[in-house]
Amino acid sequence: MTDFKEINPSEISDNFIKLIGSDWMLITAGDHVHQNCMTASWGGVGAMWNYPVAVAVIRPQRYTFEFTEQQELMTLSFLGEEHRKALTYCGTHSGRDEDKIANAGLSVAFTESDTPAIAQARLVLECKKLYVADLKAENFLDKAIIERWYPEKDFHRAYVMQILKAYIKE
Repeated sequence: MTDFKEINPSEISDNFIKLIGSDWMLITAGDHVHQNCMTASWGGVGAMWNYPVAVAVIRPQRYTFEFTEQQELMTLSFLGEEHRKALTYCGTHSGRDEDKIANAGLSVAFTESDTPAIAQARLVLECKKLYVADLKAENFLDKAIIERWYPEKDFHRAYVMQILKAYIKE
């Protein structure tokens, strides 16, 4: 990835609650021929099993879900506020119907492992899936979450992923 410098994930000083919840991220998966991304505002970053980890959740009906299921690796790309329109576009359009990444004014860069990422990102986390689980209604202790966020019972699949590499824009 040209224009990026690899750093240790523990050197990232960003506030991930803000970065994911307010600024949003793009989850990207695929290969050199086909890839897709989606905007996400739910997830987390921390430590688990002696790894730096990220957690991403994706609903099965999302086109990106197909790519994350097929691939072992995916990236989480964090863009600056100047790309808010692109983030909104990627969250409201489907890659099934168009070249969403290009139409959002973005382009793809590939990591050394050939994992697609968003070239305009200021921070990219390259992640390897470690654990996958579907959210289930019976596991929610606060049932109001189901009523508010899952009226169609279309629960997310959660991915706990090891952060293999972190890249910042130079």
